[in-house]
Amino acid sequence: MTSADPDAAGLLAPGWAGSPAAAATSDSAFLQALLDAEAALTRAQAALDLAPHEASAAVTEAADADRFDVRSLAERARLGGNPVIPLVADLTRAVGEEYGPYVHRGATSQDIMDTALMLVAVRTLDLILGDLARTGRALARLAAEHRDTAMPGRTLTQHAVPTTFGLKAAGWRSLVLDARDRTRTVRDGLPAQLGGAAGTLAAFTAYGTEDTRALTAAFAGELGLQEPLLPWHTLRTPVADLAGCLAFAAGALGKVAADVLVLGRTEIAELAEGSGGGSSAMPHKANPVRSTLIASAARRAPQLAATLYASLAAEDERPAGAWHAEWEPLRDLLRLVGGAARDAAELAEELRVNAEAMREHLGLTHGLIVSERLSATLAARLGRAEARTLITELARRAYAEGRSLGELLATEPRLKDVDLDEATDPARYTGSAGALTDRALERR
Repeated sequence: MTSADPDAAGLLAPGWAGSPAAAATSDSAFLQALLDAEAALTRAQAALDLAPHEASAAVTEAADADRFDVRSLAERARLGGNPVIPLVADLTRAVGEEYGPYVHRGATSQDIMDTALMLVAVRTLDLILGDLARTGRALARLAAEHRDTAMPGRTLTQHAVPTTFGLKAAGWRSLVLDARDRTRTVRDGLPAQLGGAAGTLAAFTAYGTEDTRALTAAFAGELGLQEPLLPWHTLRTPVADLAGCLAFAAGALGKVAADVLVLGRTEIAELAEGSGGGSSAMPHKANPVRSTLIASAARRAPQLAATLYASLAAEDERPAGAWHAEWEPLRDLLRLVGGAARDAAELAEELRVNAEAMREHLGLTHGLIVSERLSATLAARLGRAEARTLITELARRAYAEGRSLGELLATEPRLKDVDLDEATDPARYTGSAGALTDRALERR
């Protein structure tokens, strides 16, 4: 059994398969966006008395993706290099002889293609923003709940000083909110495209338009897009903005996934996904599938964004190949980030935190995880050089003898009146982690 839109199944793309973003970026969704742009143009012209209102109604009624053959359009697009050319022919026939001449009147293919891209982007970003909001709420709950849950802070793969899981979750949330804010700003600024053959709007004046800015504003208003200051056929700021916010979102979510993948290793087990995936060969495994798929998206996104940035260097008034190169990577980016945002929301909502394992791991270095604090404490009593010498020697003995640093310090006569229980307790050396978490959670 085949589908009219076979790529929508996502057999090789489990990261976005079945996601709302997949549906919002399907061939059918793009086709509907192209039709929406065509209908909006006729409505805008009718609103300014440049076309009969009956024509606007006829084009709008005919602009239904279900009435058109996606596969046929795709195959015929090769002849002209884009799907708008065959679509205009089919839409004109569907509208009928009387009002068919008002289809696409004055526009060029890139006007419709660029506008459809913006429509698909806005519709998909709406979905992504919803999942980023879910992720942010779930991470806020984790940060508040584990504000004071001490765990090893790791730098360059090694235990450094204690931190808290609350601060880690608050940091994740901060990145997610950064992604949300950037995505929202880009979504709210995406413009319609209307310029005609070479960005001068000349054909519209030939058809009687006296105020082309009013036409552009009406066109954008019909679609809920922004009015562009200029036609942007070779001024690709909107596409570059999309590349940037989507690549950033993928990376922000990828940071969360990277930490979960490390902390969820069998030998660490400080975190676990709420529902792991199975293995085809090893029944005992519960693989961190959501984190894996998010990490995969984060690895692919920068290269897709690079292709979109490369299209900024577009020659002439309308280029050969530059805007054509944007369609697939932009769709891939929207799908990847849409799937990653869906998975991140589920990951954060179901994440399991093993506070006992975190506490246990604070002792893996025999108490040396607080050596920074002890250096400062003992320097005031013994002098900096002597304190360093003492701690270095006791660190060697701690590993050699299998004893804790606190136990060895208790045998040092010069430290009889030092509160070693407090000085060597990792949970009491988390600095301003709690206050930083509180500050981060004030952000809305």
